[in-house]
Amino acid sequence: MQAERLLLIIEDDAAFARTLSKSFERRGYRVLLASSLDEATAVLRQHNPAYAVVDLKLNGNTSGLTCVQMLHKHDPEMLIVVLTGYASINTAVEAIKLGAVQYLAKPANTDDIEAAFGHVAGIEPVELTNRATSIKTLEWERIHEVLVQTDFNISETARRLGMHRRTLARKLEKQRIK
Repeated sequence: MQAERLLLIIEDDAAFARTLSKSFERRGYRVLLASSLDEATAVLRQHNPAYAVVDLKLNGNTSGLTCVQMLHKHDPEMLIVVLTGYASINTAVEAIKLGAVQYLAKPANTDDIEAAFGHVAGIEPVELTNRATSIKTLEWERIHEVLVQTDFNISETARRLGMHRRTLARKLEKQRIK
């Protein structure tokens, strides 16, 4: 496998990381996974990826921006794309300043991310696919957002979403990936 096709994904949502990983592997990338800054640092001791995808919000109050800074310091030539479900202009600007080549709001698919890797120093505009987001995806993202806000308290999340706790539990059980 060519070194330039080595990709590091730093994502604390294991299901999303696996899905993204499989999609990139089908495109010929060799994928390394990390769910935290410490795991990413350990991966970099043994590998030198040319690409990285970093989630902006990681568990344990770790910002993906810290990971971007560390990755850029490790290899200034690495192409880093930041993904977030909580997009803001401030974090987008900061991510680019720290070394990311692009900042994408979730849900971003593999086409979007791969196009973003080609967006180096503003040379080419990134064309996002014109796909519609399904209602199920939007619902899941909203549930996940409120879960994070409530520190994964099911009862409080259900209350904030205006649904019964058991209904929320069933929806979460359906989303579980084995």
